[in-house]
This record gives sequence, C-alpha cells and structure tokens, in this order.
Amino acid sequence: QVQLVESGGGSVQSGGSLRLSCAASGYTYSSYCMGWFRQAPGKEREGVAAIDSDGSTSYADSVKGRFTISQDNAKNTLYLQMNSLKPEDTAMYYCAAEPLNLLAYYSGGFPEERDFGYWGQGTQVTVSS
Repeated sequence: QVQLVESGGGSVQSGGSLRLSCAASGYTYSSYCMGWFRQAPGKEREGVAAIDSDGSTSYADSVKGRFTISQDNAKNTLYLQMNSLKPEDTAMYYCAAEPLNLLAYYSGGFPEERDFGYWGQGTQVTVSS
C-alpha cells in the first residue's frame, strides 16, 4: 500500500524559507512522477512543482526561481525547498505520486491533479506579511 506523508510545514514571515518533505512508502515503481500541489482557502488545488523519475522537473510560473523540487531516492523522500516566501504562498501543501513519467506527456506543461493517483494528507504553510 502506497503511503505519502508530508512534513515541514509551518509559519514563516514573508521572505523566509521552508523545506517540505514527503516520505513515500510502499512505492516500488521504476518510472513515476511526484509532485507538490497546494490549496488555499476558497481556491482550487493548483500544481506547484513536479519531478519525473528521470529527473525532469516542471514548475508553476508563480514559484519559478523561488521553489526547488528534489528527491532522495535512497530515502524515498521528495522535497520542496521554498525560498522568498510570499503571503500568497499560504496554503495546504500536498504531495502526490503516479507510476508514470507524466512530464514526458505534457512536454513542458504541468500535470493535472487528476493525473495523480496517490496523495498525502497535506502540511500547512502560512506566510505572514
């Protein structure tokens, strides 16, 4: 059974940094895409960053240059380094996974929420001005 557990959320002032982690267990696929989504109160869930098993990455325009997605295969852990945080980054952040190199299908675009079959419970990020 695949489980994704996020951690690292918290409260930070504008301009600060946080690193989110997503520990994956029961996930043994050689080809996969893992991503971070977020949902702010009253808004739809949106994609933030994604990474394929071949190392390809994709970012939402709103976070390019500020957020970095990475993975540690030895630890089965996905990370999201968030720098220069803004109040508009405040949201619940979710980790997602799918046993397919989704980025190869989107050719520079970003996978949709419905493309991912596995989800974590989320970790809250609050950025104050």
